[in-house]
Amino acid sequence: MHTPVTIIGAGLGGLTLARVLHVHGIPVTIHEAEPSPMARMQGGMLDIHDYNGQLAVEAAGLMAEFRGLVLEGRQAMRILHPDGTVLADQADDGTGGRPEVQRGELRQLLLDALPDGTVHWGHKVTGARSIGDGRHEVTFADGSTVVTGLLVGADGAWSRVRPLLTPAKPEYAGEAFVEIYLFDADTRHPVAAKTVGGGSMMAPAPGQGIHAHRESGDTLHTYVSLTRPPAWFAAIDFTDPAAAAARVAEEFDGWAPELTALITDGDTAPVLRPHYGLPIGHRWERVPGVTLIGDAAHLTPANGEGANLAMLDGAELGLALAANPGDVEAAFAEYEEAMFPRSAKVAAEGAAFGDLLDGVAKEDAAQVLLDAFAQFTGAVREH
Repeated sequence: MHTPVTIIGAGLGGLTLARVLHVHGIPVTIHEAEPSPMARMQGGMLDIHDYNGQLAVEAAGLMAEFRGLVLEGRQAMRILHPDGTVLADQADDGTGGRPEVQRGELRQLLLDALPDGTVHWGHKVTGARSIGDGRHEVTFADGSTVVTGLLVGADGAWSRVRPLLTPAKPEYAGEAFVEIYLFDADTRHPVAAKTVGGGSMMAPAPGQGIHAHRESGDTLHTYVSLTRPPAWFAAIDFTDPAAAAARVAEEFDGWAPELTALITDGDTAPVLRPHYGLPIGHRWERVPGVTLIGDAAHLTPANGEGANLAMLDGAELGLALAANPGDVEAAFAEYEEAMFPRSAKVAAEGAAFGDLLDGVAKEDAAQVLLDAFAQFTGAVREH
């Protein structure tokens, strides 16, 4: 008899775990703080990699449906100098291993692949405690509780389950994104649309950069990266969208106007996304009856791997539970033994890539980034 699994968090990792368990006939319940699947925007584009995220999709038995979500052409990539010069322009020939999908559509695909009632919406966790024998009591904001013998924290950066395993807390990574959308770009923002191209665009400089992605239709999603202390961002009034955008754009004085337009011509208010991380190589000793997946386990600053790792965590934990019926601890130990070094390696690589432009002159940054891509992937050609 399989022990029913209690998952906290209906993000991509938690939903992948639930789907893999469902495929193997293991009962599962997810408790999610959001009141409904559409309670908030689910983020932008995700490239789902053939070496981790797609393996999770396969384990979930959803590859055909996943292929139906792929936005063709979005693997194209451009690298620009701050003066607007195009240094690299790689078209999407359909052979890349990182197809792009909308995060919200992928999440909905996973939700639709679960039995009705699997997700208990509006269940915000306020705490969890051990009650012995590998069992835990989870408390919700409305005062209700649930007791489970198999608890998985898939509840992200500020996990309420993590304290059962480790006192580690996320720390500010020194960088933040400011996100802005431009809608109907081909007709309303043609210069910006041409600058971004058909996929992603990066214009880097030490400590800052303007990046953008073409999402579904002709929507452009701008990610302005800035390495600044929290106090710098706190001094910006993000309740005044025009003033906030203008202040952020000031940091790019002298940059090509077609690049700064991705900040100043936005159709949405700028949204601040500070980056946090757990220590690289963070791990915990095995605690009976509970484990973590995704950002709850190994939060890192944005490096393009977070969603993929969360999904792979969920898939591998689900497969381990299915392969060890009646032995939860063996399943958890098997999962953690693979997860810890995998996530540490990705975090270290992300940190090294993030340090790539340290000490580099502004005018050389784009070329340094281009050379790094050429070395590591061979995927980008010079223009």
